[in-house]
Amino acid sequence: MSARPPLHCLTLATAPDSWGVWFAQDPHQVTWDVYLDEIARAGYAYTELGPQGFMPQDPEQLKDELAARDLKVCGGTVFAGLHKGAEALEQAKIEFGQEARLLSALGAEYLVHLPEQYTDQHTGESIQGVDMDQDQWTNLVTGTDELARFIYESYGVKLVFHPHADTHVDTQDRIERFLADTDPGLVNLCLDTGHVAYCEGDNVDIVHKFPERITYVHLKSVDAKVRAHVLAQDLPLSDAVQLGVMCEPWDGEPDMPTFLGALGDLDRDIYTVIEQDLYPVTADVPLPIGARTAGYYAGCGLGPVRRWRGSR
Repeated sequence: MSARPPLHCLTLATAPDSWGVWFAQDPHQVTWDVYLDEIARAGYAYTELGPQGFMPQDPEQLKDELAARDLKVCGGTVFAGLHKGAEALEQAKIEFGQEARLLSALGAEYLVHLPEQYTDQHTGESIQGVDMDQDQWTNLVTGTDELARFIYESYGVKLVFHPHADTHVDTQDRIERFLADTDPGLVNLCLDTGHVAYCEGDNVDIVHKFPERITYVHLKSVDAKVRAHVLAQDLPLSDAVQLGVMCEPWDGEPDMPTFLGALGDLDRDIYTVIEQDLYPVTADVPLPIGARTAGYYAGCGLGPVRRWRGSR
C-alpha cells in the first residue's frame, strides 16, 4: 500500500472566529488590530477577513496593516438569506459585491457564503422555520448560482457555500442535496468540519463523494460529549458554543490526521482555515489556543507556521 502524498497542496490559515469574533463590532470581541497582532505572534501567515466590516474597508489601509505584520488574506465571509427570494438576492449582490471588491484588491479569490441562521446568534431564539418549502429551496439554489456568477464575472472571486448548524443546509443529506441542485461550475463547498461533525455527518465521506466540489475548508473540531448533551437538550448553536462544543483539534471530531489525509489525496491547492467558535470570550483566551492549534497543525504537516514571536 502506497503512502499518502504529503500535504503540500494545503495552505494553513486562521480566521477571526478563532479569536471569538462573530460580528463586525461587539464589546465582547477583540478589535481588528489586536486580532492581526496576535495571529502574527501565534505564527499564522494567512487569514480570512471575518464578519463583513470587522476589518478596515479601505483596501490601501488594509494592505498596509497586513504588510506590516507579514500577513495575507485568503478569503472573506458574508451571510445571506437567499431562500427568501428576489429581494434577498439583490441585497446579497450588493453586500457580496462589496466584499468581493475588497478581496479582489487584496489578491484573494474566495468568498464564503454563509446561509442565514434560523436562530438568533446572540440569544439562540428561533426567528424562522426550521424547514424550507420547495419554493424556498429553489430560491436558495438558483439564487446561489446567480450570486456566484455575479461575483465571479464582476470581480474574479469564487463563491464557496458553507453548510452551517442552525441553518437550512446543515446535515449531510441536505449538503448532498444542495450540491446536486447547484451548478458545479459556479458553486463549490466550504467544507466546515465542525459543522458537519456537529450535525453528525461524515467529513471524509463527503470528500470521497464530492472530490471536485471541495475547494475550500474550515478546520473545526467538536467535543462529542458536549454535542451529545446539546442534541439531547435540543439547544441552539449559541448555547452549544458557550458550553465548549467547539474544541481544540486533538480533543474532538473528526479525527484530523485521517481527514487531512483524505484532503491531501485530492492533490489540489486548498486553503484550510482554522476556526474554533469562542464567542463570547475574554481577550486573554484566544492567543494561547491559537498558538497551540498552529503547532498542532504544523505537526500534522500543514503550513506555513512561523516561529512564535513573543510580545510585539
